[in-house]
Amino acid sequence: MKLHYSKLLLAGAVAVSTSLAALSVRADEFVNVLTGGTSGVYYPLGVALSEIYGKNMEGAHVQVQATKASVENLNLLQQGKGEIAFSLGDSVQFAWQGNTEAGFPGKLDKLRAIAAIYPNYIQIVATQESGVKTLSDLKGKSLSVGAPASGTELNARAIFEASGMSYTDLGKVEYLPFGDSVELMKNRQLDATLQSAGLGVASLRDLSTALPINIVAVPADEVTKIGAPYVATIIPKGTYEGQAEDVPTAAVGNILVTREGVSDETAYQMTKLLFEHLDQLIAAHAAAKGIDPAKAVEGLPIPLHPGAERYYKEIGLIK
Repeated sequence: MKLHYSKLLLAGAVAVSTSLAALSVRADEFVNVLTGGTSGVYYPLGVALSEIYGKNMEGAHVQVQATKASVENLNLLQQGKGEIAFSLGDSVQFAWQGNTEAGFPGKLDKLRAIAAIYPNYIQIVATQESGVKTLSDLKGKSLSVGAPASGTELNARAIFEASGMSYTDLGKVEYLPFGDSVELMKNRQLDATLQSAGLGVASLRDLSTALPINIVAVPADEVTKIGAPYVATIIPKGTYEGQAEDVPTAAVGNILVTREGVSDETAYQMTKLLFEHLDQLIAAHAAAKGIDPAKAVEGLPIPLHPGAERYYKEIGLIK
């Protein structure tokens, strides 16, 4: 596939609005949007996406499903139990490879890409009371790393390995959703939480307004040890209450994934409507500001769905 990144062509194509009439799909078409926990970023974006599809895909039955996020979403897609899902890029890569240690029963060969979207930031946050300021300070402390074999937990494993640590260095490991982790921290029952999400995730905003926090740095050289699809980045100062400085960390791109068996027309419309209604996604969560149409087909570890490919050819992104 030859890529063409003319901003003029792309901007012009994305700026063209859809007609007021809803796009037509088969009357029996189901679109189940697989997201994540309700306190994360996937869920509000999934709700917004379901509203966009419900309003603009005439005849489609659209619903949104809260899940354990990346790994569960990809397994559900393979089983035909969803039509579009949010997932971390490394989870998608592991699924396509059939990495059983990452939580996949074998190669998930039915997965197809809709678009690369915004990056997830690895955000390790500790209570100030715990005294945790660095990764090594976590030794002997309690940390929640997300649900077992979730995308967040896979990120945690990668960060620990790069830093020369393992879960055995911790005083206690919890496998909890974002919101539950925060509640334990508020009750002084947990020292820290690792959350892989867009900036400004609701759970951490809630935590930062409830008690003083430290955001733990992940040094750039340790991110380099992990390699692609991880990249070094920063959590900008002011992202959370009381955060006075930029904090280095790692980021991993998110991907919207569909599956073989979803019709070309449905995949085309899901892709088209995503980019033509970005303002609604941004209104649902600021993380959507990181969705760049010009980068929608970059670094995808799985094939594009033919319906999505049709859209990108239509706007001049693929030739």
